[in-house]
Amino acid sequence: MSQPIKIAIAGADGRMGRAVAAVIEGREDVVLAARFNRRVARDEGLIPAEEAIAAADVVIDFTTPEASAALAERLAQIGGKALVSGPTGWKDEDLARIARAAERMPIVRAGNFSLGVNMLMGLVRQAAAALSARDYDVEVVEAHHRRKVDAPSGTALMLGEAAAEGRGVTLPDVAQRVRNGITGARRTGDIGFAVVRGGGIVGEHSVVFAAEDEILTFSHSARDRSLFARGAVEAARWVAGKAPGEYDMQDVLGMKPRP
Repeated sequence: MSQPIKIAIAGADGRMGRAVAAVIEGREDVVLAARFNRRVARDEGLIPAEEAIAAADVVIDFTTPEASAALAERLAQIGGKALVSGPTGWKDEDLARIARAAERMPIVRAGNFSLGVNMLMGLVRQAAAALSARDYDVEVVEAHHRRKVDAPSGTALMLGEAAAEGRGVTLPDVAQRVRNGITGARRTGDIGFAVVRGGGIVGEHSVVFAAEDEILTFSHSARDRSLFARGAVEAARWVAGKAPGEYDMQDVLGMKPRP
C-alpha cells in the first residue's frame, strides 16, 4: 500500500475546515498532517501556517479568494506542494494570481466539489448544445444559507458556463444576473440567474430549459457539507504529484469534454 497523502487544512476552525477534517479521519489513504488558521490556538490543535505547510503534501483551503491566492503564491515559492482551493466570489486580480502560481505548482480550483454537481454540469452542457437558443430559454436558480456573501454562487456560475459552452458562446456576453423594474422582453439566448438567500439552506441549484410548449429542469440538492468535503479530499488525492497547472473537478473526475 502506498503512503497516505498528507493534507493540511487552511481555515481549519471554519465550517468547511471542520467538515474536511471529519472526512479525513475516516480514511486510510489520506492523513491529517496539520490544521491552521490566521490565528494560532495550539490548545485547539492549530499550528502556525509555516509549520502546517511544511508537514503537508497538499493544502485544502476553503477560506476566501484573496487568502487562497496568497496561499497559492506561498506554496509556489516553497515548491513541492499542491493546493485544493474552494472559495467562490473570485475577483480577476486574484484569479490572475492563482494562474501565475499554477505555472509552478498543481492547483485544483472549483466552485463546487460535489460529484453530483459535476455530473449536472456535463448534462447541462449537452442539453444546451442540443436545444436551440431560439426555442429554449435557460435560467439558473440557486438558493443558499443567509451567511453566504457572494451571489450568484460559484456553482450557479459554473452551470451557466456549462450552458454557454454548450451553445458556443461566452457567459459574460449572455448572462443576465439582475432583473428589476421594467426590463422589457427577454433577449433571445440570454442565460438568466435567480438567487435565494435564507436560513440554513446548504445548496440548491436548478437549470431550467423553458420552451413555449415544455420545460426541462436539471437540479441538484446538497443535504450536508460533507459531500463537498469528500470531493475536496478526492481532489487532494488526485492532485498530489501532478504537473503544474490549474485543474478543476472535471479533470479530477475525467469528465472534461474532448476537443
